[in-house]
Amino acid sequence: MRTMSLPHDPTDLKAHDRDAEAQGLEQGVKRKQEVEDLKWLMAHKQGRRYVWRLLEKAGVYRTSFTGNSETFFREGMRNLGLFVLSEVMEVTPDQFAMMLKEQQA
Repeated sequence: MRTMSLPHDPTDLKAHDRDAEAQGLEQGVKRKQEVEDLKWLMAHKQGRRYVWRLLEKAGVYRTSFTGNSETFFREGMRNLGLFVLSEVMEVTPDQFAMMLKEQQA
């Protein structure tokens, strides 16, 4: 990160590369933490129940169409649910399958 006292030189390509690399490393660390958090959550039965409730509440497994403006609200909720579902499927697909089996029981 650049300190506030140093002027920004738009022609300093090396500084741009260093800033981009530092930002990429910071994002990588953040993503790794997100993945570890999700692995931890899905490793516990309570966490899987919570994720299932979240997906149900978001309406991932039902239509969001109502025929009026409520559709937009429901579609927004569903979009967030689909994001959670994609994260779970990417990071812990085996735990997702376990969650489905637990819900059927």
